[in-house]
Amino acid sequence: MRKKILISIFVILFLILVAGGGFFWWQRRGIKGSPTDYVIKETAEGKIVENKRAGLTVKVPEGWIEKKIELFEGSVIFDTPEIEGRMEDNMVKPPLKRGCGMESAVVYKKFDLDELKGEIKEIHAGLGIKSEEFEIITINGRQALKNTFDSKFIGPGMAIYFFNKNKLYSFAVYWAPDEKEKCIQGFNKFLETVSIK
Repeated sequence: MRKKILISIFVILFLILVAGGGFFWWQRRGIKGSPTDYVIKETAEGKIVENKRAGLTVKVPEGWIEKKIELFEGSVIFDTPEIEGRMEDNMVKPPLKRGCGMESAVVYKKFDLDELKGEIKEIHAGLGIKSEEFEIITINGRQALKNTFDSKFIGPGMAIYFFNKNKLYSFAVYWAPDEKEKCIQGFNKFLETVSIK
């Protein structure tokens, strides 16, 4: 009888440990996005890009060309029709010779400001950064990190990062040498259409 009680207690403790470990794993698991999370829709107001999983909706700038990137967690690029640059993976990549390019992506990871700056600097270290600035800004009532840079390998650009719960939303713009003003103007209008829920 005593042996059955000890075995029962051992089994119950074992199940509690397994259940507790499973619960801990469930809480710590990484959520990953997918290129299929992005849907491009034609609406009465124009084309929009929606990522319901991330709670993100943006309007495609009028006259720009949008394309889903089917890599990693996915992203969407937006290019002006006259864009010229280095062709790679069936898309134009910076540095640009002509036109403007933008990218929108979501990273399912919680960052604090210093951690994000460190990650950006680490990525930029391999890009031959000539200049780089960080600034805290507010767009549509949301605090964001703005990073303006110039690189030997990808040219000039700017990225805006919004934090929301356990997600990081990034929006970047790249421009040809003589088209900075036009591209930043288009980027600012684009940012006005960003909706994060």
